[in-house]
Order: sequence, then structure tokens, then C-alpha cells
Amino acid sequence: MKFAFYNPTRLLFGAGTVARLGEEVRKHGRKALIVSGGGSVKGNGTLARAVTSLQAAGVEVAECAGIEPNPRITSVARGAEIARREGCEVVVALGGGSTMDAAKVIAAATLYDGDPWDMIAHGQENWVAPTRALPIVTVPTLAATGSEMNNGAVISNDDSKVKSFVLADCLFPKIAIVDPELTLTVPTEQTAFGVCDLITHVTEGYFNGIDGTPIQDRFAEGVIATAMEWGPKAVANGSDLEARTQIQWASVVALNGWVQAGTDFSFPVHMIEHALSAHHDITHGAGLAVLNPAWMRFAAKARPERFAQFAERLFALSAPDRESLAMAGIDKFAEFLRSIGCPTRLTELGLGEELFARYAEDAVLVVGDAAGNLPGRPPMSKADIVAMLRTAR
Repeated sequence: MKFAFYNPTRLLFGAGTVARLGEEVRKHGRKALIVSGGGSVKGNGTLARAVTSLQAAGVEVAECAGIEPNPRITSVARGAEIARREGCEVVVALGGGSTMDAAKVIAAATLYDGDPWDMIAHGQENWVAPTRALPIVTVPTLAATGSEMNNGAVISNDDSKVKSFVLADCLFPKIAIVDPELTLTVPTEQTAFGVCDLITHVTEGYFNGIDGTPIQDRFAEGVIATAMEWGPKAVANGSDLEARTQIQWASVVALNGWVQAGTDFSFPVHMIEHALSAHHDITHGAGLAVLNPAWMRFAAKARPERFAQFAERLFALSAPDRESLAMAGIDKFAEFLRSIGCPTRLTELGLGEELFARYAEDAVLVVGDAAGNLPGRPPMSKADIVAMLRTAR
């Protein structure tokens, strides 16, 4: 195991920390662009609290609202234009993962003269990885993506039906203000999808990383176990601040890089889900709930020992052989997802087989290896992806 770890984001975590937004943003600029989604932050008073804090600290405000659940490159371009026109010096993301992802790319696009889609990996020869961005401050209102404390963003293009990512050090937020009180009004369904999302971030590294990472294994298992303990409590009672707090912290840890440090992992489940949601605009966490167990059943045939460990440590299961134990653990995991209200079949998302081949093409387009396979353990050919999708119908 050999690696470098870097995460410069300063984290303020805990109930009530949103009140410190203004003083923290003021350190990075005098005028902020607030990026938000479909209106829930306005309806529940979160936007008003943020604006009050900013103005009290002497920070002027411009707004870019209406970011989609799967954020579009057109919205990124719109936000960058507002930031330039209004002379914004810092970008504040106020919302879920989609809002934070859009805000990061807006911050980079504001300082880029070309097409913002150049910065998103989509199989092009000249990928323009951003090197400059306005300072970014993230204020998540949902426990799910962990985007508040990492340097990645996922953006969709409606014209090409491609959904893909960008990773760059300049996209690390300067500060993440993570206030679990802001998640108390998240609907039951979205809470459940968020729990699935954060768990999938961890299982991607746990099952697709290199061997010989026992400390990271235990970190990963701890995050998954915490999410499975407290997630159902938050789903059952959205006003349970302790449950909201625990899954919010699990969400941050799941994708701030620490759990995956040294694992050199790939993320096949996410790549396949991106292909689905680019075409159908399904909720990311819902798509992952369907695809992750299906992918696990495919991968467990090649690495039953790894999945048997998952079954033993997360569910205290036993079986006469490792293959049976591996499959029992996956079944138990799918049962957990169903218990909190997540879909586990493509039919529940209203999807048929018509575009299976296109999903496979799109997934491999973004991160395909030299042999034309989707990286993972094991790598997946396009035929493997289609076969896996058929098991998830």
C-alpha cells in the first residue's frame, strides 16, 4: 500500500453551525453567489437564515437557483454568467449533492473562457481539468453524497445524454459548514436514498480496492454499520436530530477520501448509474439501490471471500461455504435497502431493457480501460453490464 492523502477543506460540524456562515464566507470574499436547488431551502427558511448570516457579516449576495437533481451543464453555464456579471468573489452551495456539484463547476467555469463541458470527462481527447476556481463554501442540506468535503463533481449534458465527472484540487471547498439541523425537513424517501448513496460510496472502495488494506476495511465497515443503525431511525422519524447527526457525519466520512485512502479503488456501480440517470433523470440514490446489489452478485462470483467477509462482519452471518455466505450477505443488504423504502428492481424505476446496450456504452465511454472494459474487481465488459442489468429487472 502506497498513497498520498490530501484534503484541505476546513470542516465546521454540528447543530447550529449555519449561523457562522457569514463570518466564514467573509474571509474569502465580499460578494457571494448562493447556488441552490428547486426551492426547498426557500420554503423551509434555510435560505433566509443563510442570507441573514451573510449580510450581517457584510457579504453581498447574488443568487443562482433552480439547480436540477441531476445538475445540467446549462445550469453551470448560467451560474457562471451570473457570477461574472455580479462580480461574485466566492460561491456558496446551499443544498444537496447536486447543488454542491454544480456550485463547484460554476466556481471553475467563472474563470474559464471556454465551454464548461470541456471540464467534464466524456471521452474527449482534450479534457480541460480546471486549475482555478473561485473559493467554494458548502452547506449541505442532505446526508448523501459527501460532496461538501471533496474535490469531485458530477454533471449531466441533456444534448448528449452523458452524465460524468470532474476531479480537481481547485474544487476542494475552502470550508464545509455541516449543520444536521438543516436536514430535519428532508422527506422520508430522500432520506432513504441518501443513506443508500453514502453506503455505496463506501462499498465501491471496499469491494473494488486493492488487497491488504485492513485499516480501511474497518473504517468502511464502521461507516456502513453506522448508516444501517441510524439510517432507519432518521427514516422513521425525520425530527430525530441525533439520527440525522450520525448519518450526516457518516455521509461526510464516506467520501472525503479518508476511508478510501490507499485503496486505489474504481467505481463501476456509479458509472453504470450515471448512464441510467443521464437518460431518465432518476434520483441517484434510488438508482444505486437497484444497481449495487445486482453488481455485488456479479462481482461475488469472482471474489467470494471478500463478500463473505462483508456478510460476516456486517450481518454476523455464517454458511457452509464462502460462496453461499457471500450471497447471503448480499441478500441481507438488499433486504436492508427495501426495509427503508429503497427500490431494488429496475421495474420499480419504470425502466425496461430497451437501452441496456446504450447504458453499457455510456458507462465504458467515460472510464473504460485499454481493453474497452469498465474498471473494477472484476472488470466488466459491455456484455457483462447488460447481463447484470437483466438480473436487476
